[in-house]
This record gives sequence, C-alpha cells and structure tokens, in this order.
Amino acid sequence: MFPYLQLGPLLLQLPPLMLLIGVWLATILVEKEAPRRGIAADQAGNLLLIGLAGGVIGARLAYAARYLNVYLADPLSLLALNFTTLALPEGLLAGALAATLYGARRKLPLRSMLDVLAPGAAVFMASLGLSHFFSGDAFGAPLKGYPWAIYLWNEYRHPAQGYETLLALLILAIIYFRLLRPRQAGVNFLWFVALSAAARLFLEAFRGDSPLWPGGWRVPQVIAWFVLAFALWAIRRWSRD
Repeated sequence: MFPYLQLGPLLLQLPPLMLLIGVWLATILVEKEAPRRGIAADQAGNLLLIGLAGGVIGARLAYAARYLNVYLADPLSLLALNFTTLALPEGLLAGALAATLYGARRKLPLRSMLDVLAPGAAVFMASLGLSHFFSGDAFGAPLKGYPWAIYLWNEYRHPAQGYETLLALLILAIIYFRLLRPRQAGVNFLWFVALSAAARLFLEAFRGDSPLWPGGWRVPQVIAWFVLAFALWAIRRWSRD
C-alpha cells in the first residue's frame, strides 16, 4: 500500500519502521511498568532487549537453514537488514528462550515479569497492524458496495489491517489500565494472550490470505482456539493461587 516514504535522498521502508517504533514504545512501557511489579526497570529493559536480540538471531538462522546453499555461497547476507528473511515462529521461540534464561539467571519472578511484558507486547501488536497496513500484507477478503472497502491487489477488500490495528489498540488499553482487574500476578499477561487469540478468531473471518486445511479450516483460527482455551484455563487456575 505505502511501503516506502521518500525524504529527500532517503528512502524509508515504512513496514519495518513501524516495527522499530513498536519496539521502542514497548521498551518504554515495559520499563515504566516494572517498578509497579517490584522489578528494576533496567532489568526489565535488559530482558526485553535480550529476548528481541535472541529472537532476531534465531529467526535469521532458522531462515538461513531453509536456504542453506544460498547462505553458504554468501555468508555475509546473514547480516543483511532485510526483514523478509526471518522465520517468525522460530524467532519467537528463540526470543522467549533467551528472555527466560536471562530471567532465571537474574532470579526474576516469572509471573510478575510476564505482567511487566504485557503492555509492551500489546503495543507491539498494534505496530504490527500498522506494518501490515503499509506493506499490504495480511490483506482482507473481497468486499464490494461498502464505503469502508479499500482497493488493494486489484480488488475492493475489507480493511483487515485497520481492524487488526484497532483491536490491538483496544487490547492495549485493557491491559495497560488493567480494566479486567487481575488480582494475581501473571493474570494480566494471560488476559493479553486470551484477548489476542479472541481477536485473531474474529479477524480471520475477514482475511483474504489465510492458509487453509482440508475442509476449509483456517489454520490461524484453529491455533487461536487452542491458545484461547489454554489462556482461559490458566487464568482460572492462576486466579486461585
């Protein structure tokens, strides 16, 4: 849609810029939230940065493993500033592992630390929606005859990226202001997971690029159902502790 912004001689890539802004805002929120949970702001910031670094490295290495011959021929391409050459699922796992190891080493309380990370994760999801808006990824299903339809990829479509961003901002408000009044440590983070999964269930109904399983099942919706069920179960259990 608007992947680039020309500023004189500079050509800015807007999708990765939105993600970088999201990381910056997430770091601010995490460091602001940490003292409320009895955790030093610098430790929370370090955990977030270590998790991000581990995630990016893991995502790039996992992607390189898929195209090993290409990277063996040009090893320096591992250092390329290209956000499209990242394996996101593997990166998330690597980042979570790196953050967990740092937290264990510093003896940070797991549930409180999860609550500290919740607002940062929520604001990053909003930035991800904006990134999709500028790149044209995660586009909507065809929609004709409605004033809010947008013209994208030779078709009038649902503004799915807009839906995604608005829901992420709503979740951010709920989590940041603790509107669900979680009483036990870790529950606010679990509410973020549950609300994000519920949002995914809703959004997939308007997406035009969802991977499908036989029978027409949308893969992200199936995964979201399991994540939502687990999060609600965990909320009930942790609330009793």
